[in-house]
Amino acid sequence: MLYPLLWLIGASFKSNAEIFSSAGFWPDRLDFGAYAKGWKTSTEYTFATYFLNSFLITIPRIVVTVISCVLVAYAFARFEFWGRKLLFSIMIATMMLPLIVLRLPQYLVFREIGWLDSYLPLIVPSAFATDTFFVFMLVQFLRGIPRDMEEAAQIDGCNALQLLWHIIVPLLKPAIISVIVFQFIWTMNDFMGPLIYLASVEKYPVSLALKMSIGATEEVEWANVIAISVVALIPSVAVFFAAQKHFIEGATSSGVKG
Repeated sequence: MLYPLLWLIGASFKSNAEIFSSAGFWPDRLDFGAYAKGWKTSTEYTFATYFLNSFLITIPRIVVTVISCVLVAYAFARFEFWGRKLLFSIMIATMMLPLIVLRLPQYLVFREIGWLDSYLPLIVPSAFATDTFFVFMLVQFLRGIPRDMEEAAQIDGCNALQLLWHIIVPLLKPAIISVIVFQFIWTMNDFMGPLIYLASVEKYPVSLALKMSIGATEEVEWANVIAISVVALIPSVAVFFAAQKHFIEGATSSGVKG
């Protein structure tokens, strides 16, 4: 499992000839020039711009995803209303749809409302709990939480929103952190979404900038591309390890009913 990652790091110090002639991950010499050249890119922008763009997409998307998915999951798990089971079944059924099937109608809608070449198509849909996997995961987690504390809070006069904020959200912390980790990694790695909706190079995230650096010249300096790929992995790896304890707890508990 670790060997491809080790090879990736080692290859960032190699020349093109060495990359394609050796399967070993240890380079003949340590040369950090590929990191400096790769960071500058072949455009007028450095990768600092593209990393900033990635965070401008990822952070707002995480915020709206957590808020919308927690609200919808809370409604499905704790309220009785007409059509609840049917609506939940329809939501689960949408998880079976290939994402590519939705691209054309979504593109037409965003074109009509003038959102093309902006980050809105990548962020706004998540504000309506369209990431159904997260809703399902949170619902399963909520079903495993006893209602004793909620009933006691209701006796003390808490309404539904106060229950959610003071009782449910603290108990949901492991599951919410799992949502944050998944959404962060998936959004940072998303290629098709930005490719379809963004046209301006200055708005590209890291995923598109990496592809652009591969096709910028006839002879690709693979060490430069690999070096920036290693740098691009750092935020996702850092977020995962920072939230590892809660992430594993949330991912394992979400399928267990108590």
